[in-house]
This record gives sequence, C-alpha cells and structure tokens, in this order.
Amino acid sequence: MGALLKLTDFVLFIFFLVIALAAPLFDAQCVLSSDLYPTSLVDLKAWYAKEYGDYLVSEKPHFFVGLIWLELLFAWPLSIISLYGIAAGKSWVSTTCLLYGTSTLTSMVAILTEQTLSKRASEKLLMMYYPFLGFAVLAILRGLLAHSGKSMSIGKRPALNRKKKA
Repeated sequence: MGALLKLTDFVLFIFFLVIALAAPLFDAQCVLSSDLYPTSLVDLKAWYAKEYGDYLVSEKPHFFVGLIWLELLFAWPLSIISLYGIAAGKSWVSTTCLLYGTSTLTSMVAILTEQTLSKRASEKLLMMYYPFLGFAVLAILRGLLAHSGKSMSIGKRPALNRKKKA
C-alpha cells in the first residue's frame, strides 16, 4: 500500500503543480480583465477556445463563471496547500486532497453534463475535460484511503484527574 500511495502522491503532485500554474494564468482570464495578462497568454486562451471548440470559455455562461470563481477562491489555494503537504509529507494532505477532489468532481460533473446534453462539445473537447474528472476521483481516493489503515482512538484517552466531590 505504501508504494501505491507514493505513486498516487507523485501523480497528484504533478496535477496540483499544473493547476497551481494554470488556474491563475489561464482559467482566471474567463473572469478577470484580459488587460491583466500578457498578449501571449490571451492569445493562447483564444487559440485553445477556437482549436478545441470550447464554447464555455468563449461564451462564459453564468454557471461556468461561478465554477471558475470557485476554482480560484477555493480549489486553487487547496492545490497549493496540497503541493506543500505532499512535498513535506504532512499527515493532513489526505484532507486537502479530499476537499480538492470533491470540489473538482462536482465542477466537472456540471461541466461535462452541460457539454454532453448540449451536444455542442466535440469528442476532442470532452477529452480535454475528462482527465480532470479522473484526477478528482484520484484525489478523493487519496483522501479516503489514506485514513482507512489508521485505527480510531476515540475514547482511549486517559480520563482527566478530577477531585471527587462528596
């Protein structure tokens, strides 16, 4: 189990590193002014939206903008914290992975449902989003399975020494 956990941590570390860079540089362009970004990043976003036919990025529907804000304010800091937690071997990294995974899974289900039901998404575009769904499930599993081997110690603490009243 230890080798599998290390492999999972390595894969999640790479994923969190990508998110830590992409969220403020790419995703935030959907909700912030393009004047804040260099022309090369704005052009990259425009190329991506055209090349993959990502109508969510180009049209910016309200639910998508809300999910981007959720990512920037909640998931992005969690990815940075998880990067530190994995690198430093902190025991709480399973909690941050669980939080990140559930948030991202919820967002991906909403996005993929919209794309599938609208029938506007190409297979190429869906293949861009499905890995995020997979990484979200991996992060959830990392959060859940890391705890499963530990025994709970509820009620096994020594009682406080108190004076008995007569």
